[in-house]
Amino acid sequence: MTTPPVAPAGPRALAWRRRRRSAVRFWTRYRTHRAGLVGLAALALFALLALTAPLTVGADVSSVTDAPGRPLESPSARFPLGTDQFGRDLLGLVVWGARVSLLVGLLAAVLSVAIGAVVGITAGHFRGAYGTVLMRITDWFLVMPTLVLAIALATVMSRSLGTVVLAIGVTTWPTTARLVRAQTLAVESRPYIERARALGGGHWHVMTRHVLPNVMPLVLAQTTLMISASILAEATLAFLGLGDPTVVSWGGLLQDAREAGAVSAGDWWYLVPPGIAVAVVALAFTLCGRAVESALNPRLGVAG
Repeated sequence: MTTPPVAPAGPRALAWRRRRRSAVRFWTRYRTHRAGLVGLAALALFALLALTAPLTVGADVSSVTDAPGRPLESPSARFPLGTDQFGRDLLGLVVWGARVSLLVGLLAAVLSVAIGAVVGITAGHFRGAYGTVLMRITDWFLVMPTLVLAIALATVMSRSLGTVVLAIGVTTWPTTARLVRAQTLAVESRPYIERARALGGGHWHVMTRHVLPNVMPLVLAQTTLMISASILAEATLAFLGLGDPTVVSWGGLLQDAREAGAVSAGDWWYLVPPGIAVAVVALAFTLCGRAVESALNPRLGVAG
């Protein structure tokens, strides 16, 4: 009795199979980096705290009129991290602030990397005057102090989370643009790009079907690194009083502590928890970014 022939898998099934194998290879390489695993565990913990904050601490934790304690109480069994200048529980505020800080960092990083990727790919593909002009604009943004530009944008626009995201995103893209352009030039020098053009592939086809898939590993690694920079930038803008005053973020808590005179009064519990949260999350994203970069490009040889 003969076995009926198995029908060959279609293009879509083959594509999904290759993607699954790529994901398995990526995770196999990633888990060899101990620092990356530590960073991933820390991010998972903070993400869990942020997602469950409405259930664990509730939205009324930021209410000034219904504050449960006295102003600036030191840490105790009732308030493990003490209270702020209004008598609000600092532990609940730090947990609730994770939602805003992580969201702003993620959105700003995605906006920054998206602008940088578009500029880098088009500048590397369309050379000549177009690419030269784009690179000179990139160089101008690159030499200008990023924080000064972000402060200028946040000052002239309304104080909101959207303004903070926009201010960070449109001032931090030049590094990504430079890296993506260099990778685009390397990809377009390969022989299969010439074959694609000889077969009638246009600019859009070459950029989206050949260049973009080859620069995506770099873009993903740069995104994880940019998130940590964006979180630090959001905390800086909020600390300078340029954030949204109606929401609770880690930078906003540091700003409130500064206004309350926590430094001179020695109220360390008002400053340390949000500061440590910013530092730990930024470090965790950096560790994950380095591990992702090494896993996607093993030739870098970055040790875990």
